[in-house]
Amino acid sequence: MIHSFSYKATELLPYIDWGYFFHAWSIKPQQQSSAEAQQLKKDAIALLGENGSMVRAIFRLCHAQSSGDNLQLDGTTLPLLRQQHNRPDTPNLCLSDFVSPIADKVGLFATSVTESNIDTESDDPYKKMLSQTLADRLSEAAASCLHSQVRTRKELWGYSPDEKFTPEELNSEPYPGIRPAIGYPSLPDQSVIFTIDKLLNLNSIGITLTSNGAMHPHASVCGLMFAHPASRYFSVGKISNEQLADYASRRGTTIEDIKRFLIKNI
Repeated sequence: MIHSFSYKATELLPYIDWGYFFHAWSIKPQQQSSAEAQQLKKDAIALLGENGSMVRAIFRLCHAQSSGDNLQLDGTTLPLLRQQHNRPDTPNLCLSDFVSPIADKVGLFATSVTESNIDTESDDPYKKMLSQTLADRLSEAAASCLHSQVRTRKELWGYSPDEKFTPEELNSEPYPGIRPAIGYPSLPDQSVIFTIDKLLNLNSIGITLTSNGAMHPHASVCGLMFAHPASRYFSVGKISNEQLADYASRRGTTIEDIKRFLIKNI
């Protein structure tokens, strides 16, 4: 079952991680309390209050099990990549490590600023960049809000029903579980999104995909949710030619085709 959500931009304000917002403006952490940085934040908040932007989200809880470096999600195979850093006493992680080989659950999610009145095409360069960076933060804020609901609400998943964190506290990720996004270090193959799309129907919230797996609107996030208490974020990093060939085989494609999605990892 796919659950749909709609959030007002102003509703998501407490969930915005302003550290990442400032980073997009090349403002270093030690500069974030400056008058210029705080004025930038005020301008962004004012922009939120000027429009009726909406952020949409979808979530699906799948029956899951791991099989080596693959996941089975409601019968669909999702091949994954494993670290190969060769550090003594440090395991090479794969996201499938956080899923039972017998019976488990994995969540799929996506968020998008698809009904936005934020003017990302403004002729004013400052307002345009402010709008774009704010839209990106809103899609991430929606993911944070959705993840909190998924963890605490029984009808969604409810694996951590008693947690009581403020939206601001969620930025430090004190809760159990992770939500790696497609294209990020632990899930670097952007083409994975085509598999997720078949299970989640991204177009239902207005997300369309390019031939390279890029999402439109740009201010969109898509990924997986894991509940295992030991799950954590990591970077796959560089992989060998052997793993690349194995991965291409598991994905049912050619080495040359999959290479274009893994330039940073080979």
